[in-house]
Amino acid sequence: MNLGIGSIFLIVFVALLIFGPKKLPELGKAAGNTLREFKNATKGLADDDDDHNKKEIK
Repeated sequence: MNLGIGSIFLIVFVALLIFGPKKLPELGKAAGNTLREFKNATKGLADDDDDHNKKEIK
């Protein structure tokens, strides 16, 4: 999926029309929190796999 600068501007413009300028910062913050929680959850899974592999090698 190759997004150009024009596509990004179009997406932002449509988002402004749909949600309005007051809601966009709240949506961005919610998206950031969601990504942070997902990253922390997957990091925990990856760490568990690494620990499990180290125990098998010993």
